[in-house]
Amino acid sequence: MKLGKNLALSDSGFVFNPSNGDSFSTNPIGMEIVRQMKEGKAVEDIKAILLKQYDIDEATMERDIQDFLGTLSKFKLTEANEKEND
Repeated sequence: MKLGKNLALSDSGFVFNPSNGDSFSTNPIGMEIVRQMKEGKAVEDIKAILLKQYDIDEATMERDIQDFLGTLSKFKLTEANEKEND
């Protein structure tokens, strides 16, 4: 899963989607996930980074990340990984 290419991010947790004008705010952990995704990191790498940064068990982190990714997808802030047959 990748973030939309044109998303604008602020340091305060503000996410702006210029393609439709929608804006969202997120907490510091959500912002860290968005930043890491914007840098092209895989979800597994992001999980490892967050587990080191925050005092949280792996099962809770897994659930929270999946919920957050679902929210990003719901609000059309991600691009589907499309594979075409060659």
